[in-house]
Amino acid sequence: MTGKVILVTGAAKRIGRSIALRLAAEGARVAIHYHGSEEEARATAQQCNDAPLFRANLESVAEIRRMFDQIGEHFGRLDGLVNNAARFTRFDPLALDEADWDFIHSVNLKSVFFCCQSAARLMLPGDGGHIVNISSLGALLPWAHHAHYCSSKAGVVMLTRALAKAWAPKISVNSVAPGVIPFDQHDQRIDRFIAATPAGRAGTGDEVAEAVLFFLKSTTFITGQLVAVDGGLSQR
Repeated sequence: MTGKVILVTGAAKRIGRSIALRLAAEGARVAIHYHGSEEEARATAQQCNDAPLFRANLESVAEIRRMFDQIGEHFGRLDGLVNNAARFTRFDPLALDEADWDFIHSVNLKSVFFCCQSAARLMLPGDGGHIVNISSLGALLPWAHHAHYCSSKAGVVMLTRALAKAWAPKISVNSVAPGVIPFDQHDQRIDRFIAATPAGRAGTGDEVAEAVLFFLKSTTFITGQLVAVDGGLSQR
């Protein structure tokens, strides 16, 4: 990964931070995207060899396109994109309204497409590149009180497959679906998920980063694929 320019969205905290740190350790030139978490983003950037910061509200296509223009001007190219930024809420489907639906889908699915599109516009005129979209266990297992979230993440999986066909052979597009990856204190529901995980434990951000790194380093002949980093939980 030495010298490769990789943008990680939502890189300030949690899984995004783990991915950014791993890429920097591998020698990549990491671009750190954030929206509201400036303090955490600056701390991550410092640990990534003083990586440049790019702020954008991913609900806005105009801001997405402006961010990619800035990245192109700063680096002169883009070799990889990790679409990690996402939102998560819980609702009884009968209580879900339009604003709740849009809050999730505007970032979890819509922004993923427009980030992919903007990345491809930088990659295709050059040597191509790699895109990794972070999906979720919720794309593979239905959760009654997360119908809106599950549908957004399942959409990421199919979007990945469609774009893999659209931009082959120059750009590979793959997806990673994390399982239970707790970073903060968690409730009994998460404990039940951990207990049901065949691996017998929760996962870590570093383990998700390992799968992302595999796709970013791999041949573009590997494309349109999904890897679940979930300790076997999706196989039950």
